Amino acid sequence: MEHRVRKILTSLIAILAATNLEAQQSTPKLVVCITVDQLRGDYIEYFYNTFGERGFKRLMNEGLVYNNIRFEFSDIDEASAFATLFTGSNPNFSGISGKNIYDFDKEKEVSVLYDPDYIGNYTKEHYSPRKLISSTIGDELKIASKGRSDVYAIAPNPESAILSAGHAANGAFWMDDYNGKWATTTYYKGLPWYVDRYNNGPESLSARLEQMAWTPSLSPDKFNAFPYVLDEIPFKYTFKENTNECFFNLKTSPFINKEINRLALQFLEYGAFGTRSCPDMLAITYYAGNYRGNMHKEYTREIQDTYYQLDKDLEQLLDKIDKKVGLSNTLIVFTGSGYYKSEEEYPDGMQLTNGEFHPKRCVALLNMYLMAIYGQHTSWVKGFYNNQIYLNRKAIEDAKLELAVIQEKAAEFLREFSGVQFVATENVLRTGNWNEKTSKYLHGTHLSSRGDLIIELQPGWTINNDDPKAKAKVKVIRNNAVITPLVFMGNGIKPEHIYREVKATEVAPTVTHVLRIRPPNASLSLPLRELTIDNGQLTISSK
Repeated sequence: MEHRVRKILTSLIAILAATNLEAQQSTPKLVVCITVDQLRGDYIEYFYNTFGERGFKRLMNEGLVYNNIRFEFSDIDEASAFATLFTGSNPNFSGISGKNIYDFDKEKEVSVLYDPDYIGNYTKEHYSPRKLISSTIGDELKIASKGRSDVYAIAPNPESAILSAGHAANGAFWMDDYNGKWATTTYYKGLPWYVDRYNNGPESLSARLEQMAWTPSLSPDKFNAFPYVLDEIPFKYTFKENTNECFFNLKTSPFINKEINRLALQFLEYGAFGTRSCPDMLAITYYAGNYRGNMHKEYTREIQDTYYQLDKDLEQLLDKIDKKVGLSNTLIVFTGSGYYKSEEEYPDGMQLTNGEFHPKRCVALLNMYLMAIYGQHTSWVKGFYNNQIYLNRKAIEDAKLELAVIQEKAAEFLREFSGVQFVATENVLRTGNWNEKTSKYLHGTHLSSRGDLIIELQPGWTINNDDPKAKAKVKVIRNNAVITPLVFMGNGIKPEHIYREVKATEVAPTVTHVLRIRPPNASLSLPLRELTIDNGQLTISSK
C-alpha cells in the first residue's frame, strides 16, 4: 500500500513538473497590438447591441478587460499617445510631446518626425523615429531576439505607424495623404513584395476608388443610440482621386480600417508570423474618430456606422490570426489613444464662452514689460505656440541675465491676464519643484522642446490667433476624460473584468513582461499585477 502511494505521488510530481515546464514555455509566438485612434469606451457601450459576437464582444467577453486607461498629461494627440503606449513612458522621457514642433527661426510648424537624412517610399515626406529618445516594445523584442523577430506596424498616419514600430522595426507603413499608397521611410529596410503589389497591382486602392461609396450599413431604425440626430437624409460620401481632399477624407471614414485590414491580412498570410523561434510583433492602428467633414457635429449616424463597420473589421482580423497562428499562441493587446477630436458649434444666441485670449497681444505686452525692466535693445520673447511662451534665451544669455528670474517675472505678469487660470515656469519643472498641480505639465512636455512658460486658460475661454484667413471657430477649453478600455486576450489569458483605472505607461512593461524581455529603457511603471508570473505560472487573477 505504501509503495502504491509513493508511486502515485511520484507520478503526480512528474505531471506537475511537466505542467509547470509547459507554463514556463508559454511565451506567445505573436503579439498583435491593436490600437484604435480616438476610441471611446462609452460609444462601445452605446452601440453594443448592433455588434456581432466576434468583434468588440469577443474582446470584451474573452479578454482580461480594464475599464479605462489614463494618460498622466493633458493635450494628448496621436503622437504623444502612441509614444506613451509603446515606450511605457510619458513625453518628458520619450521626447514626443506632440505631433508638431515650432521652428521660430523659420516661423513654421514642422513634424516631430521630420528627418532630412531619409527619403520616403511612396511619399514625399522625410520621416524617421530619431526624435523618439526611448526604446519601444518592438525595439526590446528585436534586442532580445538578436534581430530574429519580425516587427511591423500598419497605421493610417505616420505618427501612429512610426511610433508604434520604434527604431529597430523591419518596417512601418501608413497611407500617404496625397496618393493613397502605403508609404514608408528609407530609415526602415523592410519593404515586402505584397506592399508593392498593393500599391501598384490591379487591386490597388486607386483601381477600386470609384466603386467606393460610404452609405449607412444599418437600417434607419438601428441608428437609435442617440436621440439628438437631426439629419433625416441618409448620408453618402464618395471619394474622387483627382480632388485634393480625397485621401484626407477617406482616412477618416470606415474605408481606412478596411484598407488597413487588407494589408494586415497580407502580412499574416505571407509574413510567416509565429513560425520563428522568437515571437513576432504586428502593431495595427484603426481609426474611430469623426469623419473629416463632420468635425463640428456630434451624435451622428456616421460615428455609429464607423463603430459598426469597425466591429466587422475586428472580427475579420481576429479570425485570420486564429486561423494562421492561433489565438492560443497570440497575445492580443487592444486599447485606444485616450483622446477624441471634435469642434463645437452652439445654437444661435447661446453663449458659453467667457472671453477670448489673444496670443499675439499677450506676446507683445509681455515683451514690452520685459523691455521696460531689462532694456529695449532686443526682443525678449520669441513667440507663443501650443499654450506655451518661448523666451529669447540667446538674448538673455548675452545680457548675462538669470533665466529663472526672468521666467518668474514673466509668469507674474501673465497671471494678471484675464482668462489665465495658471502659469507654470520651465525652471520649476526642470528643477523638480513641481507638485500635483504642475505634474501634468512635467509629464506632458520634454525639456528639449518645452516653452519657458506654460499657460492654462480658464474653462470657457477661447483662443483667438487673430488670423484673418482662418475661419472663425468656437474652441472651448475643456478637460473632458475619454473612457478608453484596455484588453489583453489570447495566449491562455482567462476572461475577467477589472473595474479600475490603469496608467497608459503600464501597458508596455506588461507586454514585455509577458514576452519575458526587458521593458523599454525609459519605462518606470511595473507590469499590471493581473498579468504576472508566480513560480513559473502565468496568473490572471486580481485576487
